[in-house]
Amino acid sequence: MGKRKKSSRKPAAATAARRKDPLDTAFTCLFCHHDKSVTVRLDRKEGIAWLVCRVCDQRYQGKVNHLTEPIDIYSEWIDAAD
Repeated sequence: MGKRKKSSRKPAAATAARRKDPLDTAFTCLFCHHDKSVTVRLDRKEGIAWLVCRVCDQRYQGKVNHLTEPIDIYSEWIDAAD
């Protein structure tokens, strides 16, 4: 009886196809409608996030936890504006 031969093939290149694209950090302003004018700063140590439009100086501040991303703060701002 012989041993089973090991497969010399490597796994498919599916891992390369699963790369995550980085999320945006600059967004469109709800009030002045300029593209990429809203920036988000996260201060995880203090637990606060700031959202500021560079064109119309619109501001928003929200709470942050260890899972929060800039898109989450932008979504909160959209909900608060409605």
